[in-house]
Amino acid sequence: MTTTMDAFPDPLANDRHRAWAAFERGDHSELQVVCQRLIGHPAGAAQGHFLLGMSQTARGRPDLALPHLRQAAAMQPTPAWLAQVARALVQLRREQDAIAAADQALALGPRDALTQDTLGCVYSHSGRHAQALPLFQAAVAQRPQQPQYLYNLASTLGFLGRFAEAEQRYEQILAIEPRFVKAHAALPGLRKQTPEANHVARLEALLPDATADEYLHLGYALAREYEDLKRHDDAFAVLARINRRRKAELGYDIGLDRDNVQRLMQRFGDPGYFHGEGDPDPSPIFVLGLPRTGTTLVDRILASHPQVESAGELQTLPIALKQMAATRSPLVLDPETIDAVARLDPAALGRRYLEQCASRRNGRPRFTDKLPLNFLHAGYIACALPNARIVCLRRHPLDSIWSNFKHLFSTRFSYYNYSYDLLDAAAYYLLFDQLMAFWQQRWPGRILEVSYEQLVDEQEQQTRRLLDHCGLEWSQRCLSFHENTGAVATPSAAQVRQPIYRSALARWRAYETQLRPVIDYFERNGIAL
Repeated sequence: MTTTMDAFPDPLANDRHRAWAAFERGDHSELQVVCQRLIGHPAGAAQGHFLLGMSQTARGRPDLALPHLRQAAAMQPTPAWLAQVARALVQLRREQDAIAAADQALALGPRDALTQDTLGCVYSHSGRHAQALPLFQAAVAQRPQQPQYLYNLASTLGFLGRFAEAEQRYEQILAIEPRFVKAHAALPGLRKQTPEANHVARLEALLPDATADEYLHLGYALAREYEDLKRHDDAFAVLARINRRRKAELGYDIGLDRDNVQRLMQRFGDPGYFHGEGDPDPSPIFVLGLPRTGTTLVDRILASHPQVESAGELQTLPIALKQMAATRSPLVLDPETIDAVARLDPAALGRRYLEQCASRRNGRPRFTDKLPLNFLHAGYIACALPNARIVCLRRHPLDSIWSNFKHLFSTRFSYYNYSYDLLDAAAYYLLFDQLMAFWQQRWPGRILEVSYEQLVDEQEQQTRRLLDHCGLEWSQRCLSFHENTGAVATPSAAQVRQPIYRSALARWRAYETQLRPVIDYFERNGIAL
């Protein structure tokens, strides 16, 4: 018997099948040809645009993906397709638009695990970890054996301070996929390791046949556990071996960073460079300094004030600066970009920054932006946002070097490539010190420098000094920052949920012998120890 559907077969069935097959095998040329045919037919246009968009996403071109994905979602506004629009917008750093697309998808009731996880990632990347959590939980409920979904859930639990649950989820991942290195790398940061409860034997067993990427993540995790167990020589030996290999892979040259600092001081030495009124908005508080020097602690103290909220560790200002400079170099900051900024209007940069931060704000009159490496951009902040407050963290030079050397920063960015070699890190510290001295001379009183050690020893006195600089009235809540329940998406997430402690002071002394070349370098260059 012939059915109605048999009588009217889908004329696009062959092209639909060919398009999906081309997408799955990564054949972009074939996909382009077939999808153009689908787009030329009203019944196939939405699918054609969607697959072209997904293909561009897979190729790392969200800029080319977005128009196709938006066209597909306009024709068929499904949760899955809107989620992919939101994902592309996040990759393009258009957070407000991404959140709007994600909210639209969420309102339609996504039911499949992939869409739930994708939306969770959009909210998480936009700093909305509490909104991401139920989506990750829903995805895992449907696909409890999917390691990446479990990892996204575990990470978010950690950001929200639910460390025991996060540890349980990471262990669940490793029961499914024993070599899921991101789970191994995350576990040591959830709690201090003890002789009775640690992962040393498991990590040691995985290292001998690890790939280069696995070795990097497993080695850092092992070194952290060795340090918790006071096996300092073992910790240093592992780090020295890993970092030596990593530096060789990257071919890092401190000269690139030196060129940036010298060009910044040269250009800002001219009062006419990047000159203008700026945007008068007083709401931002920038917390900057070298990484791993107490910036998260100060951010947490400030965000405990009833007038302040934390916007997180934002790339907003450097990205806005790069986009407005419109230089073609792949680096966010380089001499070419620094020169190109000369023609920009400071007020326009300030407005753009504030507009792009809007999606991170929840109604309080002031907000913190805690990107440590904004110390490179302090001059631009001072010009573009003349009423913003700037706080710079200082930590003992040797603790600064050691804390950078032992921490695995994001491997997606080149900003931290100095950290794989002790003397490179020392040279970078010297550049930081020189640039901060220049900023202080150029804008006296604009930047408050806070000593991490003094903050630990004199918590109330230094907190009062901090609030006074930021134009904030005293609040006792700032002394109880560890009771703040807001999400923390930095490596210090566990530490800042405890009261201030002294155990992080002078950790370098356990490695004094290994740090002797750094000590000699600092003494030759006039850095007080």
